[in-house]
Amino acid sequence: MSTRVVIGAQWGDEGKGKIIDLLSDKVGVVARYQGGANAGHTLKFDNTTIVLHLVPSGVFHENCDCVIGNGVVIDPVALLQELDEVKSHGIDPKGRLFISESAHVIMSYHKVIDQAKEKAKGDNKIGTTGRGIGPAYENKYNRGGVRMLDLLDESSLREKVIANVANVNFSLKSLGLDEQLESEPIVQEMLKAGETLREFICDTGLLLHNSRKAGKSILLEGAQGALLDVDHGTYPFVTSSSPTSGGACTGTGLPPTSITHVMGIMKAYCTRVGNGPFPTELFDETGEEIRRIGHEFGATTGRPRRTGWLDLVALKYAVRINGINELAVTKLDVLDSFDEVKVCTAYEISGKKTDLFPIDGKVLAHVKPVYTTIKGWKTNSNEIKAKEDLPESILSYLKFIEDYLEVPVVILSTGPKRKETLLLHEVN
Repeated sequence: MSTRVVIGAQWGDEGKGKIIDLLSDKVGVVARYQGGANAGHTLKFDNTTIVLHLVPSGVFHENCDCVIGNGVVIDPVALLQELDEVKSHGIDPKGRLFISESAHVIMSYHKVIDQAKEKAKGDNKIGTTGRGIGPAYENKYNRGGVRMLDLLDESSLREKVIANVANVNFSLKSLGLDEQLESEPIVQEMLKAGETLREFICDTGLLLHNSRKAGKSILLEGAQGALLDVDHGTYPFVTSSSPTSGGACTGTGLPPTSITHVMGIMKAYCTRVGNGPFPTELFDETGEEIRRIGHEFGATTGRPRRTGWLDLVALKYAVRINGINELAVTKLDVLDSFDEVKVCTAYEISGKKTDLFPIDGKVLAHVKPVYTTIKGWKTNSNEIKAKEDLPESILSYLKFIEDYLEVPVVILSTGPKRKETLLLHEVN
């Protein structure tokens, strides 16, 4: 029995959905523990492509229960649309999907204020998706938020909506906007959504506890990436929750002592969406080539991702703050055609070299990456079917990563499809 946290070890978009989908075949439960519909986990199988935003990536394995934990902020309307899409692929989540009664709800007024505040920031904008994630978490922590259980209690829901709409209308007016929201249409929309979702809402913390007692293995699915963590990421250009392994406990109700493995998902290079420091970012033809080959556009927003060489300094920091003890490397195939591959192994700050990741974003924005150049493998890696067939050049690249991070690479992904995956070490 294992309880494994699967996290993005970079700035998100590392390919977590595919890896979790693969691992879900061997577990009893997959649970999302933070984030909202800003996540976009892309699954490709049987000539089918589906992007999941809220539903855990284990939904396509019929023996696997799926949990949306208390740490997730849920847009009920978006969730219902996503469930319809899942059903269109022949999967009925009834009896397998469980939604935490204490998960907070993204309301329409959260989206309105999110977009209004982001626009008001001008050049200083964070680069949010505008889906209300940040305001929903703000509402949660100022203790005025709506929870899933409130959707089943009309009086509680109406009371909270009226209070929140008054605050939002005040904020909109202070931003110089004439738009003013009405409470009752919002109440009615949420009551309708709550009634539809009633059968899925329960005490998921207890469910996970009982699953462990029953000997089931559990996967805890993070969204975004460790370097976007609100406490440990490149603040203020971060998400509003805790994608780190620590967030897996607070976001599900499982105790820290239950965690047996922390798997970090990393691309063979780096990407980032939105603003914020990105030491190895490429602004040249190489960066464009990586974006083109890797189809680096946001699964949720469609925004082009910023691209850069692999940053081992940043990854070492992610390993440290998460306790990562196994790695999955994705999108190796994107680098197949390059004669040389560069890897950042240190930063130069004010003329001095360091392998420490500076938490001060202003410092990080001005570091000079120090690169080690590695000979490319010039091989169609997605045609390799067994680890024994990996050429020495790819093995050397992986060994370089392992030696620097002191963590084994257990999974290698060489394409978006399930079959384009190599298991390098046993995953228990």
